[in-house]
Amino acid sequence: IEDDWHNFTALNLPEHHPARDMQDTFFLPEDPSEEGELAKKLLRTHTSAVQIRHMKDNEPPYKIVCFGRTYRSDYDMTHSPMFHQMEGLYIDKNVTMAHLKGCLTDFVRSYFKLDDLPVRFRPSFFPFVEPGAEVDIGYIKKPDGGIKLGKAPDGQEQKWMEVLGAGMVHPNVLKNCGVDTDVYQGFAFGMGIERLTMLKYGIPDLRTFFECDTRWLAHYGFDPLDRPNNSTR
Repeated sequence: IEDDWHNFTALNLPEHHPARDMQDTFFLPEDPSEEGELAKKLLRTHTSAVQIRHMKDNEPPYKIVCFGRTYRSDYDMTHSPMFHQMEGLYIDKNVTMAHLKGCLTDFVRSYFKLDDLPVRFRPSFFPFVEPGAEVDIGYIKKPDGGIKLGKAPDGQEQKWMEVLGAGMVHPNVLKNCGVDTDVYQGFAFGMGIERLTMLKYGIPDLRTFFECDTRWLAHYGFDPLDRPNNSTR
């Protein structure tokens, strides 16, 4: 359970941002013991609120990874009302976009176990970062309709898929947490854990994670090194 200020306002989301709409967020009854935005309770829509609380309670520099359950009013093959996110935050003196690109390129190549996995960064907008980017990884279409992660051979089209979002933390976010933006800057990134798992193991429907089917759980209850994934099929 989070409050409106930590979940939205502190992250530079304006009052009328679509993310605050009733149809997207699970709002709870207001807390009579609090006032203003702190009284407005909700189920957190992202783990970014954890970053805000950490920065409010500690002095920079910050090097943290946070993960946990998040909630949004959405349900289909690629969305669930409850899902898991992981986010990273690195704030220090002289941190640049180059550090962000190096960190996330190393991460996705290590996660998918492909040292030459093509990675690209596309400009994108998120209220809490400036500049913002979406991170794509390369794949190719196979004749049977499946995909294979990696670089396309000469003469074959390189395909791309988005896997996570990132950017340099917006100065307004740092100021909301009492951080001196003349001294400190840094980056943040976030990803859906189920989505990355689906990509790595070729799982087509996110909803199966939460259906408690013991047969399905047993099928995927293996060490990732013991079974093929999208990079080796």
